[in-house]
Amino acid sequence: MTWSEMQPLLSDACSQTFTMVLWSTVIAVVAGLPLGILLVLTDRGGLLQNVLANKVIGQIVNIGRSMPFIILMVALMTFTRWVTGTTIGTTAAIVPLAIGGIPFFARLVETAVREVDQGLVEAVQSMGGNTWTIVRKVLVPEALPSLIASTTTTIIALIGYSAMAGTVGGGGLGDLAVRYGYQRFETELMWITVAILAVVISLIQFAGDFAARSLYRRGARSGPAPKLRLLKAKEPAAAEVGKVA
Repeated sequence: MTWSEMQPLLSDACSQTFTMVLWSTVIAVVAGLPLGILLVLTDRGGLLQNVLANKVIGQIVNIGRSMPFIILMVALMTFTRWVTGTTIGTTAAIVPLAIGGIPFFARLVETAVREVDQGLVEAVQSMGGNTWTIVRKVLVPEALPSLIASTTTTIIALIGYSAMAGTVGGGGLGDLAVRYGYQRFETELMWITVAILAVVISLIQFAGDFAARSLYRRGARSGPAPKLRLLKAKEPAAAEVGKVA
């Protein structure tokens, strides 16, 4: 197979992989972020302590993480058909990719949020901050470098999942490698596909590490929880208003 024949195949496969990973990442982050935070808040000693809810959510997340992706795809075929109208193709592959990515990202979020200094949480509580204020101004900002790293890890995992999705009709680089590289013995095309995946994953990892380090250094220079200092500044002002009144 010549390069002119490979080029359109590689272009279409890269586009399909990009679409699958992009949308599944967006869904995984949007659903996994609050789920991971909820696991922390409902745990023993948490701001919304509810042991039963925590165990139920944790068990659901554990089941989702423990199931191999290829089995998850088969198990979700009925649901995928109900959502997209088909079980093959790029659009159909997004459904199991997103559902597989949500519990994966949720556990990473839980780990990142648990690393936040509890002294900051207690300080905001002492100033009358509610749960939403603590989540918005302390937990998420302080855990942001770790959340960026978690997102990077999730994207890389979803790229691997998308390659597996290609083996059962999901399209993308995995489908190209199997259909042409393996079944038609186009070894050169298969290794080009492997090289593309390796380069893409390396670039994503580099970009994610760079962003996380930049945020960490910025936070270190500005000190812990800049917004916490704003809350402290507002507290004396509110006290003065109360005295005048």
